[in-house]
Amino acid sequence: MELRFTRTNGEIDTLIDTLMEKAGTIHHPALIREMIISALKSGQETSYPADLKLLNNTMKEMRYTTNVFAPYRNSRKVTIFGSARTEPQEPIYQTCVRFSRKLADKGYMIITGGGPGIMQAGNEGAGSDRSFAVNIRLPFEQMPNPVMLQNPRLINYKYFFNRKVAFVKESNAIAVFPGGFGTLDEAMEVFTLIQTGKTSPKPLVLIDDNDGYWDRWFDFVTSCILGKGFISAEDFSIFTITRDEDEAVRVIEEFYRNYHSLRFFEERLIIRLNKELSKEQIDELENEFPELRRPGTRISCCPPLPEEADEPDLLKLPRISLQFDHQHYGLLIAFIRKINMF
Repeated sequence: MELRFTRTNGEIDTLIDTLMEKAGTIHHPALIREMIISALKSGQETSYPADLKLLNNTMKEMRYTTNVFAPYRNSRKVTIFGSARTEPQEPIYQTCVRFSRKLADKGYMIITGGGPGIMQAGNEGAGSDRSFAVNIRLPFEQMPNPVMLQNPRLINYKYFFNRKVAFVKESNAIAVFPGGFGTLDEAMEVFTLIQTGKTSPKPLVLIDDNDGYWDRWFDFVTSCILGKGFISAEDFSIFTITRDEDEAVRVIEEFYRNYHSLRFFEERLIIRLNKELSKEQIDELENEFPELRRPGTRISCCPPLPEEADEPDLLKLPRISLQFDHQHYGLLIAFIRKINMF
């Protein structure tokens, strides 16, 4: 029998409904039904056990991730990337400790990879009670650090891609310290996700050491990547480079000064705010950022859309709406920074 996601499976649909009823307290049963259908279709279509194991382990890892983070959904979080080989006596380690401690003092929670080096510094500064560790199982380097070893917010992953989802999906900001291939891989992933709109806009801060690690990276980006036209000048709005942990904290804090969050509904972009904008301020945004809007459209204040009813705690926030072109995501970051100046 060929299973379909529409309710055309006869007895199978009835059995799935009965199964969910027997399980009790199933949230969003239509979505859970599709997940069950997906699992059954995988069993029909895939005979190679390694593929089925990957699907199974991915589902289990992501379910557990959601379960761990769910109680902290309303807490702002900052993900910290950096080398596992940074020693505690190094100045950049101590910079990370101070940085994460200052964020924790302002109410943020910290997400790290849970290993040694910069990851341990991030957890150490924030303290175990305000930390998450999304650890990867490796044959070397990546045992959980002592700060997080017995922490209930320690998650151990088999797959890097699940771990990366947790790093970005659960964070409100990303801070990247100097590191090796893994750190650069994580940082470039975030660049790509923000540049392409595959994650919500968020501050990305590159915290430099005294040797100018990120300064030299910036020279390469400017001369080679921008110089060859592989990125646009507006993509430089995506990140900030600093050696000052106070400035790094300030960049994160100011990003949410008035901007709260956003949501797309087809071509319509809804930006939720902490305080309402005046007509004059909206006019200023229109004049300064015409490229963001589809030709002939305007920026306007608007009430919550019916589709936003699934986020009831955000319905009271003021909003602006525009027909976004889905191209200038770097410019969208600059647009948000402008909103925060009002």
